[in-house]
Amino acid sequence: MSILDYSNFDDDESDEGRADRFEDELKRYKDMLGDGSSDITNIEALEEIVNFFFDNERYEEALRFIDRMLAHIPYNADTWQRKGLILSNLNRPAEALEAFTMALNLNPVDTEILVNRGIALDELGRFEEAVASYNQALEIEPTHDEALFNKAVTLEKMEKYDDAAQILRFILEGNPDHREAWYELGYCYDYLDQLDDSLRCYDEHIDRDPFNFNAWYNRGIVLSRIGQFHRALESYDTALAVHENFPAAWYNKGNALANLGRLHDAIECYKETLRLEPKDLPAWHNLGNAYEELAEYADAINSFSQAIKLDDNHYESYFGRGSCYDALEEFRKALTDYNRALEIHKGYPELWYAKADLLYNMGKLRESLVSYRMVTRLDPHNFEAWLDYGETLFELGYLRQALKAFDRSVDVNPKSADSYYLRAKVLMVLNRNFDAVESLKSSFRLDPNMRKDFEREFPGVKTMKEFKNLLRK
Repeated sequence: MSILDYSNFDDDESDEGRADRFEDELKRYKDMLGDGSSDITNIEALEEIVNFFFDNERYEEALRFIDRMLAHIPYNADTWQRKGLILSNLNRPAEALEAFTMALNLNPVDTEILVNRGIALDELGRFEEAVASYNQALEIEPTHDEALFNKAVTLEKMEKYDDAAQILRFILEGNPDHREAWYELGYCYDYLDQLDDSLRCYDEHIDRDPFNFNAWYNRGIVLSRIGQFHRALESYDTALAVHENFPAAWYNKGNALANLGRLHDAIECYKETLRLEPKDLPAWHNLGNAYEELAEYADAINSFSQAIKLDDNHYESYFGRGSCYDALEEFRKALTDYNRALEIHKGYPELWYAKADLLYNMGKLRESLVSYRMVTRLDPHNFEAWLDYGETLFELGYLRQALKAFDRSVDVNPKSADSYYLRAKVLMVLNRNFDAVESLKSSFRLDPNMRKDFEREFPGVKTMKEFKNLLRK
């Protein structure tokens, strides 16, 4: 019996024609098998049946008949390899590895078996062993395309992007039309922060495979990373035109729209993400962010709460929800959320800053000092935090500590007119009149509009000479 030749199947044949032909072939095999009571021992017939089911993705049936083959020819390496491929397609990599190992024991220098064994090891997360298997194949055939390519893919998973990129470039030197190599090289360059090169590689891949929605999606990610959000949107839209139910593309399209200030459109994208993936925590969180920026606080609170339901340790959503309560002047709820967020992540200066401002607005100035101080410890180059810390100290009468805070604010940002102005006020109270005048001059020089604040605080004082006379009193 001859092996079934699928080259006779016409690519232009209709789906109905293909289905009829499949049924005809299936009927022929059923007739061959009869009621199943007799065991087929004709190896060519069994091989034909296995090929038929394998090529039609009927892997369970293919596995059943490959086992019949192995019962008759247990020492055939090709048959063990075919069993491994069937098991791989059934997503049973551990059993596939056993089959490839059996094949390799029978034929230890078969590069195809070595590569397939490496792929099975990769699927099991045994990356070092996978690379070793590919290397064995490459010792036999140094330019083996599949061994090189799969080794590069495994190295990517090991986060050895430089090594992977070197192999992929070598592949492309010999075969510039290797579209998968262009795709993987784009991926490597993305992680290596070589974004222009990454974009070029994805474009090369797309030229050869324009319907790969993952490539369009990854291209959008790279464009977003370099701030080209309009072009990123075009990529996400193309990915979604090919594959509409692609939640990651909807989500990142939403992010691009949000970066462009198109918050209502971004909200619709996040909602579409959540329609497809109701438990997508980042989508709930970013939906909350968009609503918060639109001052739609009730919807924002609901979105952040949904994120918290999915992850009770998501401090960013506690922070977001607390900010909404803060804006609504529901201060106690805001404080509860800020405190919970800080329990989870104590080293987040923006959180400490929000809590400090909240306590200040609640009239709890002494308590706010602790939080302002934490901001300055975690982010010592934040001149605004030093400024707010100094102002609060000044209000509470801690003059020398306030002066140190204002001095630090000036050190961090010598162009801050506010820092010099507030520093002048403290110096004036401390009777350091000359220093007060000099600090005030610096403030006016940096921002002439500061004179208006000065005139409001010191009505009738129009010149620096009058201010000096005021200090002498």
